[in-house]
Amino acid sequence: MPFKLRFHFLVLAFWLGVLSLPALLASCGGNGDQTGAATSGEIKQSIATAGPTPRLDSMYVIRAMRANAVYKAQERWARKFYRERDFRLGWFKDHQLVPQAETMLGVIAKAKDDGLDPKKYQDSELPKLLAAFKTAQDTARRNQLERQIDVALSGTYFSWASDYYRGVANPRDTKNDAWKVKRNKIKLDRALLTILRERESTYPYYDFAPLHPEYDNLKKALALLRARQAAGGWPTLPTTTALKPGQASPVVGLLRQRLLGNETAGPAAPATTPGQALPVVNKEPAPTTAEVYGPELVAAVKGFQQDAGLPPTGIVSGETLRQLNVPLGTRINQVILNMERWRWLPKKFEPDYLLVNIPEYRLYVYEGGKQALTMRVIVGKTLNATPVFSDKLEYVVLSPYWNVPFSIIDKEMRPRLVSNPQGTLDRLDMEVVKGYGRKAKVIDPTTVDWANVTPATFKYTLRRRPGPKNDLGKVKFIFPNSNDIYLHDTPHDELFSQTARNFSHGCVRVEKPVELATYLLRNYPQWDQTAIQDTIAQRREKYITLKEKLPVYLVYLTAWADANGHVHFRNDIYGHDKSLAKEYFG
Repeated sequence: MPFKLRFHFLVLAFWLGVLSLPALLASCGGNGDQTGAATSGEIKQSIATAGPTPRLDSMYVIRAMRANAVYKAQERWARKFYRERDFRLGWFKDHQLVPQAETMLGVIAKAKDDGLDPKKYQDSELPKLLAAFKTAQDTARRNQLERQIDVALSGTYFSWASDYYRGVANPRDTKNDAWKVKRNKIKLDRALLTILRERESTYPYYDFAPLHPEYDNLKKALALLRARQAAGGWPTLPTTTALKPGQASPVVGLLRQRLLGNETAGPAAPATTPGQALPVVNKEPAPTTAEVYGPELVAAVKGFQQDAGLPPTGIVSGETLRQLNVPLGTRINQVILNMERWRWLPKKFEPDYLLVNIPEYRLYVYEGGKQALTMRVIVGKTLNATPVFSDKLEYVVLSPYWNVPFSIIDKEMRPRLVSNPQGTLDRLDMEVVKGYGRKAKVIDPTTVDWANVTPATFKYTLRRRPGPKNDLGKVKFIFPNSNDIYLHDTPHDELFSQTARNFSHGCVRVEKPVELATYLLRNYPQWDQTAIQDTIAQRREKYITLKEKLPVYLVYLTAWADANGHVHFRNDIYGHDKSLAKEYFG
């Protein structure tokens, strides 16, 4: 069967949900003598009599998009796409559908692999149009159908691509207002021109491929988790479990099933729709015979603990037990939500940038696209959540002052300042100043009416001097922003040994501040590590302006995976996953 007719059958079957694409390719790839099939001569004749390629106009495109619920939200992209091509058809060449149409519909048929719902992008009218086009002989009628099908395919693409490349949920609406990272700037009309090979692009739009390898890694993890679910899921361990290496217990068998799998884990679970929580299938009774918790399984537990950001003790209890018992459906949805966040991020990061993943409690520095530095961090507690946003790092400050927020003055210090202002400030190594920077002038704290000051009437700055008591430690890293959030050292290094490190008032405390400062100033000969340490020892604040501002991304990713789909999970410390799930999964 000629390509044109074969493709029409493919599209019809896909949109009607009758057959899968692979099955149709096998059944429609014969010798062309099926009953009712047109001959190549008939096709050539119909093409020859079809006349010039039809065109559209702006009103036609607008009316067609607004008339269809699937396409309505994509009117802007359709108008831009057709305007850029002088309203020529995009999906037809010499009155035949281009191969990219078949590719697109094949990709959409597998949208579930990306945590998307293929049904969302279906248009019930498209199969009817294609069926009519297959049999139409009249030139005017064929031209009319070409226009209708072309706009329908464009609307289908923009509906899918808007979700796939820009996100199902809007990170800027009130439901996700915690996400202030700069968005990608994908122009879907240009992306479609790239797919149709009418423009060049460095992005793999023509392959309908993801823009970030991290997204693709999560997609692999999603497939592996769904395969585990289809094989029977994983068991739940008793909540009373407390297992140490070398100990014998009936729970060891369940733990082995959970981490190492089991060929007899049960039948495949029932199919689910995208985003639906997947049931845990475990029809086997808990083992009744004790088994020794031996080296192989201990190693598996330690690996699991590391993947969850826990100390690799090999002991199964407490937080390790809780993480093991998170339902498989919850983990699948968690992966999908983090795939969504990668759609929100810029389509390409700068070659050099700094990234803090808040739920992971970790900072990364990338140089030339490769990891150059990493360290643990402390982020804001739940009531003082570190915001998710992006900016540019401009200053490294050695021996910084700490300016005390008025909220702390009001809620924590006011009584002591009222009763003994000078003594209180001396014990805390603090001072009150008027003005800023080099013009700041120290004033007598007894002249301030501490009992009655308000944010509006307090015209001074209460600050802690540089030194061992300073809350900002030895170094501060400033990327000016309206949130007044920055990176800094801390005198409480012992907190970095904690598993959950959300202790701050919102700023990000870094584990190795001098190492980070040395790296950021590596191209400044006068600021080697010795010079930095000497300046810190003088306890005098020193601002160093970076010649090149470094992009900074504070992001919120609770799941990520390596190139093999091996996934890591973290807790939803601020509830952002929970909020996003309500919108994404409905």
